[in-house]
Amino acid sequence: MSGAHPLPRVILRKGRARPLEGRHPWLFSGSIHRVEGSVSDGDEVLVVDAGGTPLARGLFNGRSQIRVRLYAWDPGTSLDESFWSERVERALAVRDRIPGLARPLPARLVFSEADGLSGLTVDRYDRWLVVQVTSLALHRRLPHLLDLLEEAERPEGILLRTEKGIGEEEGLEIRDHLLRGKAPEGPVLLPDGDLRFQADLRTGQKTGFYLDQRENRRRVAAWGEGRRVADVCCYTGGFGLHLARAGARSVVGVDVSASTLELARENARLNEVEDRVSWAKSDAFRWLEGEAEAGRRYDLVVLDPPRFARSRRGVAGALRGYARLNEGALRILEPGGILVTCSCTGRVSRDEFLQVLAGVSERTGRRLRLLESRGQPPDHPVDPSCPETAYLKCLILEAE
Repeated sequence: MSGAHPLPRVILRKGRARPLEGRHPWLFSGSIHRVEGSVSDGDEVLVVDAGGTPLARGLFNGRSQIRVRLYAWDPGTSLDESFWSERVERALAVRDRIPGLARPLPARLVFSEADGLSGLTVDRYDRWLVVQVTSLALHRRLPHLLDLLEEAERPEGILLRTEKGIGEEEGLEIRDHLLRGKAPEGPVLLPDGDLRFQADLRTGQKTGFYLDQRENRRRVAAWGEGRRVADVCCYTGGFGLHLARAGARSVVGVDVSASTLELARENARLNEVEDRVSWAKSDAFRWLEGEAEAGRRYDLVVLDPPRFARSRRGVAGALRGYARLNEGALRILEPGGILVTCSCTGRVSRDEFLQVLAGVSERTGRRLRLLESRGQPPDHPVDPSCPETAYLKCLILEAE
């Protein structure tokens, strides 16, 4: 941290300052020429170009490929407690201005890079907050950040949820646990449009529920009346139950997790649509293959898989996975049917995802017509300087 002693300086290689000039918040190890001064993981550093001109301040982690996460573009701004207080207050104020997100409705209160808080995500679920930390440096500042959140939101409890692979990527060995207050005794009941869902904040995927698909679930439901629906990678039934309530003839929800499907069944009962919904515990690829071989067909297929890649190294494999999944969906989709296909892999751009679908169309001989191209809701804002924040793609297509 800054103080009487000068900050360690991270000196860039020649020609590597352009991404910083565009205010992208990640500085990778390959862009760094050398580090001047004594620096430990989590320390504040000054980033300078090859000629010594100060560019920004950030937090250093020698164990991560993201060697410096950048937070202040004025090199004279110290990353002290008042800096973090201002950033958190600003993020919360943005949510207060979003229509329809008044407390205690579920919302993403802090969205990492999009709120200038790279490595920190905070979701509100009724009287609880769920925090994800993907930065070693911010984890070391977590007590102060939690104080700010407690003062602003007055939650009954704050839980920490971890992301798979974060130990390897950041050198951050943490586990899911209660940070402050008390944990909910069981699943938390949440409103989602006209429906209600139970969310498991302690063991559910992501932070317990897919808040980012909130508006997409309601929009997709408008396409469902009278259709036979397959909701693949259904999790706790979000898309499928909205479609059932909107008048789908039948819905089958597919997920690999037995515990997740049990919660989905309870959500169907809560919303009084259990008579139109069935469930299949299966791997998505295997289920699609089995349905095609059995000759079963659907009028609307939803594909909402988990993230396929965390880094650029995994993108090629992710694209192959999306191609295989969508080809499988088209094999069971009736002509004139609706394909709702989603990607939450931030390293896969919308253009790359569309290119995958173009290839799928060519290989299957099925013409695809894009009807709607959707993304994430306003509590998951996008920073144009960081394209990875526009991570969610939800495409609604008609297949001839």
